[in-house]
Amino acid sequence: MFYIGIDLGTSAVKLLLMDSDGKIVNIVSKEYPLYFPQPGWSEQNPQDWYEATVLGIKELIRDVDKSQVAGISFGGQMHGLVILDEDDNVIRPAILWNDGRTGAETEYLNRVIGKEKLSAYTANIAFAGFTAPKLLWVKDKEPENFAKIAKIMLPKDYIAYKLTGVHCTDVSDASGMLLFDVKNRQWSKEMCDICGIQVSQLAKCYESYEAVGTLLPQAAQELGVPASVKVAAGAGDNAAAAVGTGTVGDNMCNISLGTSGTIFISSKQFGVDSHNALHSFAHADGSYHLMGCMLSAASCNKWWMDEIIGTKDYATEQQSIQKLGENHVYFLPYLMGERSPHNNPDARAVFLGMSMDTTRADMTQAVLEGVAFALRDSLEVAKSLGIRLERTKICGGGARSPLWKKIVANVLNLKVDVPESEEGPSMGGAMLAAVACGEYKSVEEAAERIVKVVETVEPEPELAARYEERYQYFKEIYPACKPLFHAWIAGRDSGN
Repeated sequence: MFYIGIDLGTSAVKLLLMDSDGKIVNIVSKEYPLYFPQPGWSEQNPQDWYEATVLGIKELIRDVDKSQVAGISFGGQMHGLVILDEDDNVIRPAILWNDGRTGAETEYLNRVIGKEKLSAYTANIAFAGFTAPKLLWVKDKEPENFAKIAKIMLPKDYIAYKLTGVHCTDVSDASGMLLFDVKNRQWSKEMCDICGIQVSQLAKCYESYEAVGTLLPQAAQELGVPASVKVAAGAGDNAAAAVGTGTVGDNMCNISLGTSGTIFISSKQFGVDSHNALHSFAHADGSYHLMGCMLSAASCNKWWMDEIIGTKDYATEQQSIQKLGENHVYFLPYLMGERSPHNNPDARAVFLGMSMDTTRADMTQAVLEGVAFALRDSLEVAKSLGIRLERTKICGGGARSPLWKKIVANVLNLKVDVPESEEGPSMGGAMLAAVACGEYKSVEEAAERIVKVVETVEPEPELAARYEERYQYFKEIYPACKPLFHAWIAGRDSGN
């Protein structure tokens, strides 16, 4: 049998076809537009997602026996607000995870409602990218749209709805809405009241590996597959990536170097850090996880290469980087503001330490190191909770760079295991579909049988020690710049 994993990303949907043994049969990617109506805003059209997904599935299964397709599931960009009217029409473009318009709403939730209440209700505090602040923004700025809302959904769940006719979500993705009681794995009535909505306006919540239904006849006909194909709820992209890299069970870690960057630590036990610097979410394997999320990771390198240097030859640019741990140039990777652990949408990227002998390679190296240092910030929070890690998996586009993997291993002083498949969310989605169809008894069994480590990058004691010294400098830069970020934003907004 075949299983389809759909990774609904920010710039494209990536689709993966996996067979019963966990072998990747085909991979297809389809891009769609991303809109920035105002500085700091980020939106997409849900119909673009669906059309790209349908085209992608048709191409993905073109050369296989379509009658053998058994299941479909997802990994998807988290936190995005998709709102439907009573006829299930999209009311307005989706407001995405990296949209920064909700500063006032986030401040209201954290300061007026209070972080303690939010944490008690949802195990998290408000971040600008979360869904609840977006709802409050629509309520305040677009009351006519707010009044039309019949269903509130997340990006991947819109695709599941179009395929099955079921309004659904899963526990891992719901955890990032600030509307979900993570500990008890159910919607928070208190948060719904705060946001002025009814629990009935939210989708039914499933475990990630549960089937929500089968394909609608018209969807099956369009795709050319049986209507008996099961659709599983799927997971938020980071939880799906964790499944795809085998980061399930207790005290396992995965680092994702995608558009955003994450450090993801799975746990059998529910837990929250005292400052809510890390997210405490439900995991796709039926347990929980802690996650630190930075808004710009591999996208920092893409910005530096494409927009500033003007090259697509990333590998050649990295070849001239030789002196690791000796760079005097630092980079704060906050191109879209920052989430973990600073929770500051006003933060901005900064280069520091340049001199007349600074080279192009030094600047490129600083970008790669800055992302690793920012991931280390979240790891330090996990350490404060008593979590001790020796190794981590890694995935995402940035994980294709041998140099970047070496930097990460030494900055974090962890062994970095490289899975055979670097596909992350799409692989995790296919594995969840296989579990939903009974191919595997559990997510953990699927991970044990499918995920294989093909390389381990070990930290080098001398280099790790040099990076430890460099990190001590790096962690002082953000506190020093923080007042300037706020002053700059205030001046920009006032027209000065």
